[in-house]
Order: sequence, then C-alpha cells, then structure tokens
Amino acid sequence: MSNQLPDVQASSPEVTVGLNRVGVTGVEKLVKVDRDGRRPIVLMAEFEVFVDLPSWRKGADMSRNMEVIDETLEDAVSGTTSRVEDVCGDAAERLLDKHDYTTEAEVRMEATYVVRDRTPESDRPTQSTADIIASATATDEGTREAIGAHVVGMTVCPCSQGMSAVRARETLATLGVEDDTIEEFLERVPQPGHSQRGHATVTVESEGSPDVDLHDVIEIARDSMSARIYNLAKRPDEDHMTYESHADAKFVEDCVRAMAEGVVEHFPHLPDDAVVTMEQSNDESIHQHNAHAERVAEMGTLRAELNGDRDRL
Repeated sequence: MSNQLPDVQASSPEVTVGLNRVGVTGVEKLVKVDRDGRRPIVLMAEFEVFVDLPSWRKGADMSRNMEVIDETLEDAVSGTTSRVEDVCGDAAERLLDKHDYTTEAEVRMEATYVVRDRTPESDRPTQSTADIIASATATDEGTREAIGAHVVGMTVCPCSQGMSAVRARETLATLGVEDDTIEEFLERVPQPGHSQRGHATVTVESEGSPDVDLHDVIEIARDSMSARIYNLAKRPDEDHMTYESHADAKFVEDCVRAMAEGVVEHFPHLPDDAVVTMEQSNDESIHQHNAHAERVAEMGTLRAELNGDRDRL
C-alpha cells in the first residue's frame, strides 16, 4: 500500500455548494483570567470553532484541522488574559492564517464564572454564577469580538399583580376601610403576582475588543429583572427577595428595556456602531409555555431611542 494516502477532503464535491460554518464543537480548555494583585481565575471553557468552506472543496480536513485548532487554542490560552474575548480573537485570526481556502473564521467560548456575593439582609458570604459568552469573527477586513453574560434572576408578572390589587381594593372597601387608607396600604404592600425564573443575556460586540468590564455586563443583566436571587437565603433574605420582586414587577419586555438602559448608562464611551444583543426568557409558573423578548441594536440607535431623538433613527 502506498504511504501517500489520498487527500479526499481537498477533492471537489459532487454538489458544489459552499458552506458558511464547518468545524468542531465541545472543545474544552482551561482559561486563566488575570485579576489585579490576586491569583488568576481559572475557567473550564468550552469552545466552538468554525471556518467557511468554498463550493469547490469537499471537506475542511476535520481530523487535520482539529490538530490545528487544538494547537491554536493551546497557544491562545497558554498564558493569562484580562479579556476572554481576546482569546477567541487570537484563535480566530490564527485559524484564518492557517487556512488558505477560508475567508472567515469564528470562535465562540462559554464558561461558568463565579462571583463572590453577600446575602441582601443577613449579610452572609455566598456565591452567584454567570455564564460567560465570548466570541470573535476574523476576516481579511479585521476581527470583531463580543463579550457577554447570561444570568438567572426572578421576575413577577405586573398583569396578575394588578388583578390581585383590584381584589384587595374591593375586599378592603367591603370591610369599611377608607379609600385613602386603602391606597396607602397598596402603595406600601405590593400585592401578589405569579413569579418566574428569569434568564437575562447581554452581549456587546465591536471592532476589536469591546471596551467593557465583564463584571459590569453581569451587573446589568442581574439588575434588569425584578429581583436578584442568591444561592444562600435565610428567612430575612427570602422576605427581602419576595418584597423587592413584587415591588418591581416586570414583563419580559420590561427586562430587555432595562438592559438597554443599563448598557447606555454604564458604557457611554462605546462607539455608535457597537452592537448590543439583549435577551430575556422567563420560565412561566402558571403557563406551560415560556415568555421571550429580545433586541439587537447598535449603540447609536439605543442612545437615540432612550433620549427620545427619533430624528437619528
């Protein structure tokens, strides 16, 4: 048998159709994130890596490319980094250089990030988690990078809360309570509404690395819902979360709008062409379906909408 095996991947396919994304998923690597004056955080990250494939080529040399991808990611994660999106950007640019038939390389990373926290009333140390989402797309024109976070929180439905308030108002009236007292009571004591486990996702994309702090992105996502939730919760903490969530009842749409407001407020320095993706999904408690809302917009558009400047839209 000949020692020179045929390169079937480089042959022409029977169906000459190009493919946008060919690659591998589920590639696990350790990533070290720098912290000022402290030990770096070590993340177990999962990568997805893709290149485009022209119509004249049968395959992307999957086994051979896995070796290239593995070497590329090893080089990209061998040291520490202050921005995980730069790891994706470095890997995407290296892949583009190593594939002469490729015009676009994409690298996506997800990892669980642990944030030290304190409970809201008992003030006990605890931890919360966020899913980091980083990605990069490299072409001959440059590299776009994105950084974001997915967090879990709590929301309360304003519609069901409004119906509960009507019932409370009518009941108190039949008991002879004066109208002014009823309104003051309802203002001080939020009425029940059905609650949901909420999932908020915010990502920011720009040319090169977005000039945003990951912790700020996480905070924007956590603050967008009716209330934060905690791994540890004593009874005073449970009371705090219950009250706060009902005092700030939000539709799924309200959460996305709160994210937009938070991004514009926290990142005034971002260029107008930076792209922000905001998603909210709620696990409904009284329905078999779930609720979802999202918005993708450039920073300039979000600023104009929030400022009421419709002439810029």
